[in-house]
Amino acid sequence: MQRATRTLVTAFIVAALLAGCGSTGGLDGDLVDDWAALPPPGPFIPAVGVCHEADFAEVVPLGAYAPVDCAAPHRVETVHVGAFPAARKQPPPTGSAELRTAFAECDNRANGHVGDNWRAGRLRLAVAVPSGPGWAAGSRWYRCDLMEVSTVEAGAKVVLRTGSLRDALRTASALRLSCQQTRTGGGGVVQTLVPVACTDRHDAEFAGVWSAPDRPYPTSSVQWAPFYAGCRSVLARFAGVPDDDDLIFRTDVVVRPPSAGRWRVGDRGIRCYLWLSDRRVTGTLKDAGPAALPVRTK
Repeated sequence: MQRATRTLVTAFIVAALLAGCGSTGGLDGDLVDDWAALPPPGPFIPAVGVCHEADFAEVVPLGAYAPVDCAAPHRVETVHVGAFPAARKQPPPTGSAELRTAFAECDNRANGHVGDNWRAGRLRLAVAVPSGPGWAAGSRWYRCDLMEVSTVEAGAKVVLRTGSLRDALRTASALRLSCQQTRTGGGGVVQTLVPVACTDRHDAEFAGVWSAPDRPYPTSSVQWAPFYAGCRSVLARFAGVPDDDDLIFRTDVVVRPPSAGRWRVGDRGIRCYLWLSDRRVTGTLKDAGPAALPVRTK
């Protein structure tokens, strides 16, 4: 009798253990089927909102990609990353419609990033593209890189800086172009513009940017004429004077277009400066009106 009882108890325990082995407690016993599938490998795409200590390069191989936090010293800030058509077999050459379109998109993005037209400050915008091997591997990105420069005149150097350029021109800033003193050469032609405080006596002031139409780079006086006309309209709005035939008797103008090389990649922004070739003033001429810029009779 006791043997039968022990047998029955043993059978009960075994059944309970077998039932426990069948219970998963919320697990199904398969260690791999609940993991999400890894995405298929794709081409490399650079990050936005990062900076780079190295100098800007038009072609960026993957091995040279070394982003840093913008709080660290850097020379380049990536403000946007766009994409060329996937069907294109090789990087677009300088002067191509695709590269000009990319620059136009970078232009808009950079303006939004700094809070004004980036040309209103000591800034430079450039477009970087993947290397040949990167393109062959499927990369189709273009990178919009913004840099602080020492001057917007000839001989500019990229500045090693800390901190992002986001909203850098939204308010008053040491980066913003303002009053200038001209340095003239033979024939009274302006050679250089030197930034000065508006409280100092000066004869020129940054007035704004004129957007030139997409046409060949000017090489003759006739082709340059629309640039001067465009900048004079910018000056009129800046100073608050009529944009009429008398404007040329109120003030002269200094036109600073991008270089021919930058023109080929799509830069169409012209920096325009009001220039008082006959006198110097203190203070800004923004919204100064006709009384501050009278029509000169001689």
